[in-house]
Amino acid sequence: MEININPIVFTIGSLEIRWYGLMIALGVFILVLWTFWQVRKHWPGFPPDRILMLAIVGIPSGIIFARLIHVIDKWEYYSQNLGQIIGGEGLTIYGAILGAVLGTWIYSRFRPFNYGFGADLVAPGIILAQIIGRVGCFLNGCCHGLEAPTSLPWGVTYTNPACAVDPKLLNVPVHPTQLYEIIFLIFLFGIIMLLKGRLKPDGSLFLVYLGSYSLWRFSIGFLRDNDPFLFGLNQAQFIGILVLVIVIGLLIYKRVRFVKSVEIPKVERQEE
Repeated sequence: MEININPIVFTIGSLEIRWYGLMIALGVFILVLWTFWQVRKHWPGFPPDRILMLAIVGIPSGIIFARLIHVIDKWEYYSQNLGQIIGGEGLTIYGAILGAVLGTWIYSRFRPFNYGFGADLVAPGIILAQIIGRVGCFLNGCCHGLEAPTSLPWGVTYTNPACAVDPKLLNVPVHPTQLYEIIFLIFLFGIIMLLKGRLKPDGSLFLVYLGSYSLWRFSIGFLRDNDPFLFGLNQAQFIGILVLVIVIGLLIYKRVRFVKSVEIPKVERQEE
């Protein structure tokens, strides 16, 4: 499959609007709409202005973290080009998710609410936003896989010199790892929707999503064209393992606390 799409949709003066940025913006918009819809449907008492504040906190923190993760991953280059650290190209979807989660969680400490319940409502919307974002990656030519065997019928060849593919892989078939991830995310969306409302305590559904995606990022990392980061793994793989360990620990901790909170009232009723 040959891709000869110009990654630049249009220009305004010196400003270039790329498919990647356009799709990321669309994904964020869909996520915000999903959040408003789910909160209105399942959490009618939650203040609408609080959702707006969460977006104001979550979007910038996601962008900052996404940029930070990218700069750390490419530090060999940025250490020699410090002026490009701020304002240059390069964001990571994984970093955006983790940054937004961290930013909104910190905000919830100052304006307390049931963060776990809210995270469960938002989880499917995050997946939809990721799917849209990966479409942007596919059109842009970034986040592609390793060189594909010539016999692979679904190998993708980028031919437009303006695309973000590594120059040495221009006109060379590569694994369309962006499409692999889109397929995975569609399946994950279906699973999360089936589990919605069935997992206790609050926050468990979001942790299942985050753990599943972390495991995916570790696995697909073996096909991604990335530089080694630590212990022979690329950055996303290393972060994926770290996040997965934390998620499993949190799921066990939250489940144990939940079971104890249910059992104590039962014991008290039996004693009465």
